[in-house]
Amino acid sequence: MLSKDDSGSEQPVIRRLGALRRLSEAGAAAIKDAVRERIVKAAAGEDLVCEGDRCENVRVFLSGWAYRYKTLEDGRRQIVSFILPGDTCDAYIYLLSAMDYSIATLTPVSYAELDRGAFERLMSADISVAEAVHCETLAERAIRCEWAINLGRRDALERVAHIICELFERLRVVGLVNGNSFAFPVTQMDLADAAGLSTVHLNRTLQELRSAGLITLRDRSLTILDLQALSSTAMFNPNYLHLHRG
Repeated sequence: MLSKDDSGSEQPVIRRLGALRRLSEAGAAAIKDAVRERIVKAAAGEDLVCEGDRCENVRVFLSGWAYRYKTLEDGRRQIVSFILPGDTCDAYIYLLSAMDYSIATLTPVSYAELDRGAFERLMSADISVAEAVHCETLAERAIRCEWAINLGRRDALERVAHIICELFERLRVVGLVNGNSFAFPVTQMDLADAAGLSTVHLNRTLQELRSAGLITLRDRSLTILDLQALSSTAMFNPNYLHLHRG
C-alpha cells in the first residue's frame, strides 16, 4: 500500500542517522523529502523480500519492527538481526544480483522505498547524509559481528540479556523508550530464533531474568528493572553500535 504523506514519520530516520554523524540542515531536509516520496505500508507477518529475489530498492524504515532471517532446507530459521524504526535496509543493496537473506515484518510497518536513482540522489545531495549512511552500514556490520559472538561464546542468559540491551539502546536513540520500558513485539519463538535457542530453553532463560529482578515482560512491553545489572550479565558494551558519534 502506497502513501504520499506520513507527517513526521521521518523523525526516527533523522535521529538514527544524526546519532551516527551530525547532519546539516540541508542534509536533514533532503532526507525528509526523500522518505516522503514513496511510503509503503505492510501488515505484520509479511515477507517483504525473500532470499534469491532481485535487489532493486533500498528501504528506510519509518515505523514498526521487522527482521532479517535465513532458513535451512529442513525449515529451521535463524533471525540474524532486527530492523527498527529509523534503520536503512540496506544501503546500496541494488549493487547485488540477488538477496542472500529474507526480510519479514513483526508488526505493521511503514517504510520509504527508494529506487537506485532516488537513493543515489539522496547520497549526493549532502555529504553529511552520505557519511551517516556509510557509518550506518559499518555499524550494521559491527552488530552482526556481535551477534556472531552471541551465538558462539555467550551462554543462553548472556545472549538474551545482550539482545535486550541492544534493542533498548537502539530504540532509545530514536526516541522509542519510556524510561526503561519499550514496546516488545517479539514472540518467544522469534526471540529463540534470534538467540539460537529452543523455545523451551528461551522460556527458562526469560524466567531466570525475571527471577533475578532484571526485567518484566507483559502485554508486549518490556521493562528493564536494573539496566546496570542486565548489562553486566550480558557483558554488554554499546560501543559497537557507534551511536552518539555525531
